[in-house]
Amino acid sequence: MTTSIPLIKTPEILESRLQEIPPEAGVYLMRDAGDRIIYIGKSRKLRSRVRSYFRESQRLTERIATMVRLVTEIEFIVTDTEAEALALEANLIKQHQPYFNVLLKDDKKYPYVCITWSEEYPRIFITRRRQLGKEKDKFYGPYTDSALLREILHLCKRIFPLRQRPQPLFKDRPCLNYDLGRCPGVCQQLVSVEAYRKIVQKVAMVFQGRTQELIATLTEQMENAAVELNFETAARIRDQIAGLKSLNADQKVALSDDTISRDAIALAKDEQHACIQLFQIRAGKLVGRLAYVADATAEPGAILQRVLEEHYQNADAVEIPTEIVVQHDLPEGELLLTALTQRRGRKVNLVIPQRQLKAELIEMVERNAEYELQRMQKFGDRNLTAMQDLAAILDLPELPHRIEGYDISHIQGSNAVASQVVFLDGLPAKQHYRHYKIQNPGVTIGHSDDFASLAEVIQRRFRKYATEPQLPRGGNSDFPDLVMIDGGKGQLSAVVGVLQEMDLLQDVRVVSLAKKREEIFLPGESQPLKTDAEQPGVQLLRRLRDEAHRFAVTFHRQQRSDKLRRSRLDEIPGLGHHRQKLLLGYFHSVDYIRQATPTQLTEVPGIGARLAQEIYHYFHPTSDN
Repeated sequence: MTTSIPLIKTPEILESRLQEIPPEAGVYLMRDAGDRIIYIGKSRKLRSRVRSYFRESQRLTERIATMVRLVTEIEFIVTDTEAEALALEANLIKQHQPYFNVLLKDDKKYPYVCITWSEEYPRIFITRRRQLGKEKDKFYGPYTDSALLREILHLCKRIFPLRQRPQPLFKDRPCLNYDLGRCPGVCQQLVSVEAYRKIVQKVAMVFQGRTQELIATLTEQMENAAVELNFETAARIRDQIAGLKSLNADQKVALSDDTISRDAIALAKDEQHACIQLFQIRAGKLVGRLAYVADATAEPGAILQRVLEEHYQNADAVEIPTEIVVQHDLPEGELLLTALTQRRGRKVNLVIPQRQLKAELIEMVERNAEYELQRMQKFGDRNLTAMQDLAAILDLPELPHRIEGYDISHIQGSNAVASQVVFLDGLPAKQHYRHYKIQNPGVTIGHSDDFASLAEVIQRRFRKYATEPQLPRGGNSDFPDLVMIDGGKGQLSAVVGVLQEMDLLQDVRVVSLAKKREEIFLPGESQPLKTDAEQPGVQLLRRLRDEAHRFAVTFHRQQRSDKLRRSRLDEIPGLGHHRQKLLLGYFHSVDYIRQATPTQLTEVPGIGARLAQEIYHYFHPTSDN
């Protein structure tokens, strides 16, 4: 059971805990008085590693020394190998997000490439959100140059026959891409699952930095095809090889030994952030430039160690290079090398450059990290200025970390919807956006009520705080520091009224922004604040308002489109909303449903023979005549 007294103040209990820890490989977890996990680490010898934190002679950083003073309990998990300890630590850090660990930030600026190996016919696409929901799906990145990444993926789709469309263009035949040889006919299953996955594997090799290996394999296939007098196949492979060679023809890096695959990693940091760059060099060519962002509280070596651990944990064994060139000494470099060597099946070397060429390589990587840090500082300063100005305008006690914006969209009351958008530290946080369908029965076609609609949305957003008063408000990541309503005094008054009814007006700071003159209204004030439409704080609210409007309009158009698409199906007797969704999900459009035979209609789950006949007769009323 966790005690409330730090172990450092109870030497007897501390020594007892340390004696319980075995001298084997594994992971240790440190807890504070609130039973929270505040640090997770790994070691090949658990007892020695944990004991080192509590030695008086041990020189600890200020951050780690603070952590040690808070530890009230130590837990451990023994593993069979150092590699298992490395993987377990990474998983536990992702799960618990301990405060004193180096935590990499998910920077939405940088895109990834995703290959959905969880699907029979994998898709390849670029995304800025790394979702690890499906274990088999593979992400590569994040890449710093999104334009170059799009160009590479576009070229891959020209070199190899891949699925070009997310959805089939026709139901019963392939599109023109199949005739041009750009797609093997995935939509009609004209290519087997095994054959298509082999094609996608070749594309994956490009993003694994194995282009030269792929070229060698294709060259052998081309020569075999030529020997067998299959000149058409040989010519197609020849074109693929030429395309691959053009991918990184100008990416030569000045290193004398161009036979070794190596990664080079360096960082640049200020008091708040650390920008890390990882260059992937294969056969003397720069094939990838990845970027990471972390808090700058830890030592540089610890930050680099954490980046490398996370990067290689998600990499295939063939992607692990022979050599890793690092800017700073890693605190647990030997453990990392042991794990990587075991996974790769061959020796992996860690190098802190002393010689000129590799030192120049690290300097180049560090220089790129400096540029990224300068960009982040410039962008952060601009957002900080805007938040400071907004806090001054509204007389807020602290900078508004989380700001929420709300807007209503409809056409004369029809398909009325609302949007909730969220800015964190002045930047859009799309993972927190939310849509609302207006449920007010008084809002109907020809009769709109924006005041009532906004009141409904705010009531739905904050009702959990009204029904459960014990929920944390200030400081809770889900609770806004500021709420902005799109509109003037009327819209604001409607929202204020519902907040008063829920007894939340003292907790929710709410304002409105009128479109005409970009005027800010406060609750209970008849006149707007005296502001300049171009000052940074007002511009921040304008960006929030415009984003809320865009998000609401987009959702409204989607609702209208869905309704129009279903309008004809609503006229068919016995075909409810659920079965309409099943039909549209199977056939993708009303046109395809109209063309379907009764037998084809019964292939849809929930559509029996009798209902299929009703649907067919609706679209073909004279078919029996």
